[in-house]
Amino acid sequence: MELIGRAEAEAIAAGRHGEPFKALGIHPWGKGQVLRAFVPGAERVTALTPAGEVALPPVPGVPGLFAGQLAGRVAYRLRAEGHGAAWEMDDPYRFGPVLGEMDEHLMAEGRHMRLWQRLGAHEMVHEGVEGTHFAVWAPNAQRVSVVGDFNFWDARRAVMRKRGATGVWEIFLPGIGEGTVYKYDLLGPDGAPVPQKADPVGFGSEHPPATGSVVRRLRPPSDPPLPLSRAAANSIDAPISIYEVHLGSWRRKVEEDNRRLSYTELAVELVDYARDMGFTHIELLPISEFPFDGSWGYQPVGMFAPTIRHGTPAEFRALVDAAHDAGLGLILDWVPGHFPSDAHGLGQFDGTPIYEHADPKEGFHRDWNTLIYNYGRREVKNYLIANAVYWLAEYGADGLRVDAVASMLYRDYSRPQGEWVPNVHGGRENLEAIEFLREMNIATYGRVPGVMTVAEESTSFPGVSRPVHEGGLGFGFKWNMGWMNDTLDYMQRDPLFRKWHHNQMTFGMSYAWSENFILPISHDEVVHGKGSMLGKMPGTAWEKFANLRAYYAYMWAHPGKKLLFMGQEFAQGREWNHDISLDWHLLDDPAHAGVQRLVRDLNRVYRELPALHVNDARPQGFGWLDADNAEQSIFAFSRHGAAGDEPVVVVANFTPMERTGFRVGFPQDGIWSEVLNTDAGVYGGGDRGNLGGITTEGVAWHGQGQSALLTLPPLSVVMFRRG
Repeated sequence: MELIGRAEAEAIAAGRHGEPFKALGIHPWGKGQVLRAFVPGAERVTALTPAGEVALPPVPGVPGLFAGQLAGRVAYRLRAEGHGAAWEMDDPYRFGPVLGEMDEHLMAEGRHMRLWQRLGAHEMVHEGVEGTHFAVWAPNAQRVSVVGDFNFWDARRAVMRKRGATGVWEIFLPGIGEGTVYKYDLLGPDGAPVPQKADPVGFGSEHPPATGSVVRRLRPPSDPPLPLSRAAANSIDAPISIYEVHLGSWRRKVEEDNRRLSYTELAVELVDYARDMGFTHIELLPISEFPFDGSWGYQPVGMFAPTIRHGTPAEFRALVDAAHDAGLGLILDWVPGHFPSDAHGLGQFDGTPIYEHADPKEGFHRDWNTLIYNYGRREVKNYLIANAVYWLAEYGADGLRVDAVASMLYRDYSRPQGEWVPNVHGGRENLEAIEFLREMNIATYGRVPGVMTVAEESTSFPGVSRPVHEGGLGFGFKWNMGWMNDTLDYMQRDPLFRKWHHNQMTFGMSYAWSENFILPISHDEVVHGKGSMLGKMPGTAWEKFANLRAYYAYMWAHPGKKLLFMGQEFAQGREWNHDISLDWHLLDDPAHAGVQRLVRDLNRVYRELPALHVNDARPQGFGWLDADNAEQSIFAFSRHGAAGDEPVVVVANFTPMERTGFRVGFPQDGIWSEVLNTDAGVYGGGDRGNLGGITTEGVAWHGQGQSALLTLPPLSVVMFRRG
């Protein structure tokens, strides 16, 4: 009697059998058991059992397939011989499943918030044997295999077990461990091959342009990241000054063929620099693995894998830990808005659009030539929300800055009429994306207390940084793109014409309390032909630096947390290029070193004076003293902290004319120290000012009961603190 049917045997040998666990391994047969093994390249196979060796005869006409009878169900290994070689191995088809019923239940409902602990590739000991468990979601595939060098990239050798209605496939492969390169090989619903795929929940990747996933160890579940007292550092009352960094071009080893710094090197050099500069947080452009350097990480494929460009996941974790040891928070740019269509990625993953929308009117971004996640599908929403929690819980990141939120909120984003699909109410809002963002914020704040989430959102969508229970999206902060666009436009104008655009510097106060804002001067302002921050400034070389210093001081004094992209802190002269290092040699020039010194002092003053940060998001923290002096392009305002905090008065002169004897009202009488003057010689200025401070006199001015006569240097900002 044949020990396996011909059709089934041929399907196994052809790699078309979708349920090999029902055929291979040990199964009841008559009054005993049958053991079937598929070992391509073998001429003889023997089962090594506790009771002795059992020869498994070849199945006639099906090379590589062997089958023999056993008296009972026993543990076994296989010994194979062929072509002059002999080898022993554990048969993957002797092992039971790893995933449990609760995993299946939570995955089916889209509520598995620790999804990465079950999907992906995990080293483990299973049924007494060391190896790696692989699990992947591919609901419409006819067959899924794990392939790699360990099985000659032969999709017939490690066909996975499908776990019922969940669409998840799994297999335990003995002897596979850390550093193993692998992919998934799939047959689509029509039986046609799908391009081999990287693991959607892979924890490591090969160096681009190679695209395989790599088995990498995570921190054991019993050894979570040490708890951080980060809630206070991430609150709206805290001084938050963010240094935005692209790891690949912050600094390079020019003498070593322009190589990138490793996570290990960055843990020292970048962390020490950011701490010395007085920043409170480092924000990294996306570090999830991505294939194309020119995307800067904004087109990720490996959502769970820190890019190998700088080292392993363990080395990335060391960078996060080093930031924490230095008292710095670490924020990661996170991209749930779109993903690239690279063949090894998520697109048409199992031969069908399971991660993306099928209709390009919903599922394709014209601006970036990328695909859009189907936020209405519970498994996709689960995948993304679990990914957000993963970076915060697994690596201890302090926050996520969510990229391109506006593109998610609106179905007609960057689409002409007729090329977008309205929502169920006929409107333009993407209701599924809105619900996804709310659930993501609930999950991250609920499961990893003390973190922050930040939205890059450029529209007037209401309540972006308001709690979900109040109808908001639930973000902690929102980038203030309007403030950035208005003030940068003003600063780029010749001072002669600034008086006609005075409101661009004041308009932001009309909506300053509508959200918890971060003022961003990000990488987007120094790319795509926009030039550098220094290059945007008008005037002579001296005036360019003076304008930039004054603008930074105005920004640090203005309500809202701060963000500055790398290189801007020392007035890099050229536009940012992601392929080369910043121009650190410019610090040999006193003018550039002066801007760097100013930014360091702005961070210090911002941290030390509660009036400049405690009420960043509350109207009681700000008061105009002179908002309407368009003719002289002068702005004066006061900042206020909590009860008992000394107020700060800020006066900006955005013309190249020195103003002497200029009267400004002060909210309290007495002696006021000049705590910062952007015209100071140490910053590259002309050392004009108020000799360290002023004393008010009883002359009512600007609605205050006292005032003082000031000297306002050209293109400058001066700050005063009472006492």
